[in-house]
Amino acid sequence: MAADHMRSMDTTSSPAPSTGLLHPTIWAPVSRVNQLDAAKLDVEMTAMLKEQLTKVFSLMQPRLVSRYEPELDAFLEFLVWRFSIWLDKPTPGNALMNLRYRDERAFLPLAALGKVRTGLEGPGLTKFQKIGYCLALVGGRYGWARLQMFSAFRRWGDSGQSTWRHTAWLWLQKAENVYKAASFINLLLFLRTGRYRSLIERLLSTRLVYQRPNMSRTVSFEYMNRQLVWHEFSELLLLILPLLNITSIKKALTFPFSSEQMSRTKLKENACPICEQCPITITYVAHPCQHQYCYYCLRTRCIANPSFRCVKCNEQVLAMQRLHAQEKVK
Repeated sequence: MAADHMRSMDTTSSPAPSTGLLHPTIWAPVSRVNQLDAAKLDVEMTAMLKEQLTKVFSLMQPRLVSRYEPELDAFLEFLVWRFSIWLDKPTPGNALMNLRYRDERAFLPLAALGKVRTGLEGPGLTKFQKIGYCLALVGGRYGWARLQMFSAFRRWGDSGQSTWRHTAWLWLQKAENVYKAASFINLLLFLRTGRYRSLIERLLSTRLVYQRPNMSRTVSFEYMNRQLVWHEFSELLLLILPLLNITSIKKALTFPFSSEQMSRTKLKENACPICEQCPITITYVAHPCQHQYCYYCLRTRCIANPSFRCVKCNEQVLAMQRLHAQEKVK
C-alpha cells in the first residue's frame, strides 16, 4: 500500500521553471520507489560481497573479520564508489533502476534558460562532488563506526560524570540524535518533492534522474518469489523438526531391512534379541508383546528411547516385568 501511495505521489512533481512559450518543458517525474529500491539493491550487493569475504577469512582467523569489520565495510563501499561514481557510471542499484546522478547546481541555470525538454538533462557530478560523496559516505560511516566501537570498548558511558570521556559520550549521543532527526526530516521532504533521498545528496546537490527517459520500469519478481518460498519452507522445517523423534522414524524405516530383523529367525527361543545371550540370566518380559529380554538390555533401551519398539515384532514396549524361574518352566 505504501508503494502504491508513493507511485501516486510520483505523478505530482515540483513545478518546472518558466522557460517561455517557445520552448515548453515536459517535466518527467522520477519515481521515489525507484530511488529507494536502488539504495536497497546497493546495500544488498555490498552485503553479498561481505558475506563471501567473511566465509574466506573465517577459515583462516575467525576473529579477524569481526575485529576489522568497519574496515571491510569501508573497503567494499570504496570499491563500489571507485568503479561507479568516480567513473561517471551509475552504481549497480542505480543501473538496475535506470538512474544516474546529476549535478543539480549546473542544471538549474540550464532550466532557467529554457535549454531542457524533459527535465532529465544535465551534466554529471563534478570532481568535488565525487570526492565529497566518498568522504561523506565511506569516510563518514567508517569514522562513526570506529568511534562507536572505541567508546563502547573504553566504556566512556560508565565513566564519572566529571570526566571528559563521559562528556564526549554525551556529545556522541546528541550528535546521533540530531543526525537521526535530520534524516527523518529529509525523508519527509523526499516523499514530498521526490528529490535527495539522503542528507549527503542534499548537501552536495546530487540528484538522481532517469538515465534513459524511454526505458520502462520492469522488475522481475521470480527470484524474490523463490526466496520467499524457500524462506517459508525453512521456517516450517525449523518448527517441525524439533517435534519429531528422528531415531524412531529412522528405526521404523530401516527395521524391515535391519540386521536384527534378518537374524531374528536364527535366534533361539530363550535368547535375548539384543545381546543374543543364551540363556538369559535375568529375564524380563516386554508388554504387551511378551517377548523376553535381558533386564539390562531392555531397561537401557527403554530409558534411551521412551517409545522403544520390540526388536522382534516392532511393537511399542509399554511396560516390562520380570519373569521368574517358575514361569520359565511353565
